[in-house]
Amino acid sequence: MKITFIAFFLCVLSITSNAKSKVLIFSKTAGFRHESITSGKITLLKLCKKNKIEADTSENSSVFELSNLKKYNAVIFLSTTGDILNDSQQNAFEKYIKSGGGFVGIHAASDTEYEWSWFCSLVGGNFNGHPHIQNADLLVVNSKHPSTKMLPKVWKRKDEWYNFKNLYSKTQKLIFIDKKSYEGSEMPGNHVLSWFHEFDGGKSFYTALGHTNESYSEPLFLKHILGGIKYVSKK
Repeated sequence: MKITFIAFFLCVLSITSNAKSKVLIFSKTAGFRHESITSGKITLLKLCKKNKIEADTSENSSVFELSNLKKYNAVIFLSTTGDILNDSQQNAFEKYIKSGGGFVGIHAASDTEYEWSWFCSLVGGNFNGHPHIQNADLLVVNSKHPSTKMLPKVWKRKDEWYNFKNLYSKTQKLIFIDKKSYEGSEMPGNHVLSWFHEFDGGKSFYTALGHTNESYSEPLFLKHILGGIKYVSKK
């Protein structure tokens, strides 16, 4: 009887340890649509497959039904824009996060659902314009997080650099931009571009990077995103 129980326990443990994470890549837009969404989806699917993470993609808001969302360790908002979820879908997503779900916001996720204050806090801030695409120096201020541990202290790259408003005060900062290295910052004090936090029962990671098509062929950027996915997916 003891042997049978131990064998059963080891079998359950093996199944649990081998269970794959599963994510939903959501890229619906109701405002500006980024050209890089197409390359972003293709690349994220490849990235997930390479790292043994199951992934679905959708631009249909009907997937935001609680029983469906519970299938996923994390929901990734890939450059979503505008008002994209109705009241019942918003309610389902709130319940998903409160039950321990994960959220990853990439680039224009902060340009989404401005009137939904809970979502704005989940993301961590609202988009507030940007200058032209240009090179800049990014300053990694937390090298212990899964999304930044592989990055250089000063990360030189080219992208569209967002300004923000309504920043949520309880986020943990990951990356600042050196305001002297480019033109167009309108942020007082440190200009943050990436952060994470535990929020309302779940976990959230956001990065403002990822406007350009070229971003999705950059190894360091993809490792940055993968680290964010792993952080929010871990229970």
